[in-house]
Amino acid sequence: MSCKELIKILNKFGFIIIRQRGSHVQLEKVNGAEIIRLTVPMHPQLKRETLSSIIKASKIDEKELEKYF
Repeated sequence: MSCKELIKILNKFGFIIIRQRGSHVQLEKVNGAEIIRLTVPMHPQLKRETLSSIIKASKIDEKELEKYF
C-alpha cells in the first residue's frame, strides 16, 4: 500500500494533515479529550510492519478498516 492510499483512508476516519516535513507527513485527530498524532513516511510502498504500526497507533477498529484492505 502506498502512503497516499493510507492517507486517504485515514482522512475518512477524521485524520487531517497538519504538516509535512521532508519525506514524512503528520496527521492528527481530536477524539474527545484525546489527540491522536500519526507520522506517515511518504514512500511509494509502505512496509508491512510500518503499516501495522500506524494502524495500531490510529486506534481505529480493525473491523472498520477491513473494507479498505
